[in-house]
Amino acid sequence: QVQLVESGGGLVQTGGSLRLSCAASGFTFSMYTMSWYRQVPGKERELVAVISSGGGSTNYADSVKGRFAISRDNAKNTVALQMNSLRPEDTAVYYCKAARQRVYSYWGQGTQVTVSS
Repeated sequence: QVQLVESGGGLVQTGGSLRLSCAASGFTFSMYTMSWYRQVPGKERELVAVISSGGGSTNYADSVKGRFAISRDNAKNTVALQMNSLRPEDTAVYYCKAARQRVYSYWGQGTQVTVSS
């Protein structure tokens, strides 16, 4: 069955770094666009970063440009989000998403990131 398993979340101080990872299985990973989203209680889930199926194209939310970097390894079926210069407003549950042709999409269970001030 399809699985997306995030890891790497935790508690970090302002200015610190974390690296999130998402391990995928159960589908042809290299055919899917991969994204990271985040959500705080009471707010809609927001797109943080997206990477194309081949890894050649990336896009970021304005709020994280220059601080976060998304990458993928199609040989290992993983996608990562390197988060630097973290701020308290980056505190959220971070989700990994796989999508293809606007028809197929899968979500991970999320990992908590907490940035203390």
